Amino acid sequence: MHLHKKLVLSVVVTGLATLSAIQAQEKKLKREELPPAVEKTVAQQSKGAAIRGFSTELEDGKRLYEVELVVSGHGKDISMDEKGNIVEVEEEVSIESLPSGVKDGLTKAAGSGTVGKVESITKNGKLVAYEAVVKTGTKHSEIQVGPDGKKLAHPE
Repeated sequence: MHLHKKLVLSVVVTGLATLSAIQAQEKKLKREELPPAVEKTVAQQSKGAAIRGFSTELEDGKRLYEVELVVSGHGKDISMDEKGNIVEVEEEVSIESLPSGVKDGLTKAAGSGTVGKVESITKNGKLVAYEAVVKTGTKHSEIQVGPDGKKLAHPE
């Protein structure tokens, strides 16, 4: 019987983990599927930009909508709540445009890897981090530093 309980517990835990992974996945949307408030924000934010697509996902139990844009040749992703309030903006930036402390912090965090695409991360109107793709051999990973170039207490 003890083995049976372990098996049942294992199945339940695996099922919950799978369900949680499914909920966190992005779902692609068409523009006409956006809530009216989100559509209004998209219309305002996408002026002069090319729209690459829309998606939605549950994050911490809250429904978020994302529009992927290309603005002046660089990527910009905007996440909004169902009321159209901008929650987060990830915008591609050139490494040359970064303050020296941020460049140094990214280079240090990359170790022996090569820093690739860099994005600024803004939450609720405040710059909270820079994120970069690092290539080490054939592996790709992401690193983050704060607006001052220092290591973050937690990932953004």
